[in-house]
Amino acid sequence: MQILNYINGTLQPAKNQQWLANIEPATGQVYSELPDSDASDVNDAITAAENAFDSWAKLPSEKRSAILLRIADLIDRDAEFLAQAESKDQGKPVKLAASVDIPRASANMRFFATAAMHFASESHHSADAINYTTRTPLGVVACISPWNLPLYLFTWKIAPALAIGCTVVAKPSELTPMTAFLFSKLCMEAGLPAGVLNIVHGLGQKVGQAMVEHPAIPAVSFTGGTATGKQIAATAAPMFKKLSLELGGKNPNIVFADCDFDQAVSTSVLSSFSNQGEICLCGSRIFVERKIYDRFVAAFVEKTKSLPVGDPQDEKTKVGAINSAGHFQKILNYIELAKKEGGEIVCGGRAIKILGRCEGGYFIEPTVILGLPNTCRTNQEEIFGPVVSIMPFDTEEEAISLANGTLYGLAATLWTENLKKAHRVAGNLKTGIVWINCWLLRDLRTPFGGTKQSGVGREGGWEALRFFTEPKNICVKL
Repeated sequence: MQILNYINGTLQPAKNQQWLANIEPATGQVYSELPDSDASDVNDAITAAENAFDSWAKLPSEKRSAILLRIADLIDRDAEFLAQAESKDQGKPVKLAASVDIPRASANMRFFATAAMHFASESHHSADAINYTTRTPLGVVACISPWNLPLYLFTWKIAPALAIGCTVVAKPSELTPMTAFLFSKLCMEAGLPAGVLNIVHGLGQKVGQAMVEHPAIPAVSFTGGTATGKQIAATAAPMFKKLSLELGGKNPNIVFADCDFDQAVSTSVLSSFSNQGEICLCGSRIFVERKIYDRFVAAFVEKTKSLPVGDPQDEKTKVGAINSAGHFQKILNYIELAKKEGGEIVCGGRAIKILGRCEGGYFIEPTVILGLPNTCRTNQEEIFGPVVSIMPFDTEEEAISLANGTLYGLAATLWTENLKKAHRVAGNLKTGIVWINCWLLRDLRTPFGGTKQSGVGREGGWEALRFFTEPKNICVKL
């Protein structure tokens, strides 16, 4: 089938009539094609968004909210179909897409649809004046989303922008375009006015770059790799654009001896290998207090070995296919690097063949590595796959130092039953998010993002709505 761009309310191919292959990761076979769009398509999308902006921004928030809520209802209606499509396009188990990705996409639309109606500005009173702040939508904004959680993160970006009154030119990953295409059809069915949301498919260096460098776009929201984030910043900063960059992570998972052991082990396995480890929040460096290190490793490895790897359509599958051939090879290269750096592979470490339908797919065993120093490349660079390293520590101070010892600072997980220790360690971790005795427990009202090379700015809640607005102070002398 052909995936199409969504520009000015209509579905259309790229103007150059060129196409890119879309491959199903579980089979390695082409199953659809998407437009190989370029700057001319982006320009058309921006023109459409500019033409739609005034009427959309002036529409009462209640009416914008009603349209976005209709889109959420349609996501719920088509949840099973969308989950199947997401699994086929990304490689994740259908069960995961059905329980996490698609419900979260609907929740994103609902949350921001209603949040925008409660968005308020500040006023400051003094003896001789009243200062009040207005916040108006920025205009046409660019939203660029990644391939690991396609519809989940696509809606996470566009929902606040649309809810607050911006019009959007969006680019989903060329590796996972399907659900964004299906979403465009739902927008048409829900009655979203033409030009309010425009979706341009294609390669980052052609479509994404054209969006970022266009003078009519004042703000860019991007989720993806740190290297791409640097390139976006290099283009956008001299143009003084607003940037929200959610980038890479090398997240620590700290396990103290006084933890709830069984819960720490089971959730750590989940936080290591969910979505094939292709989540920026996965804990890829596990630090375990030496008192329980051997016991933890044994239990962790046992649970990891029991994870079924296989066809994403199989309900029993826990670990599906790696998203692309290129990423598949990257992960295998890091496993070989870990061996060269002195690591001991105690579980996994190999590509595997799945018989039958998935014989040509990209599958890697969940991999556990011991014996590596925190400073080696394996423990410093983002692998973004089903690979974790487990290291011991002796003191609280050492655990904090090890956890903070990377260029990244997105998220951390902390396991202890000592309340004072939990607060103390969390306060000293240089990350944007800390989960204590849990993982990926999300409240959409909270700020989301990282420190250091994990990003710039925050998403979620009021932070997202503020990002897509321009504040103005008005002073009235009494």
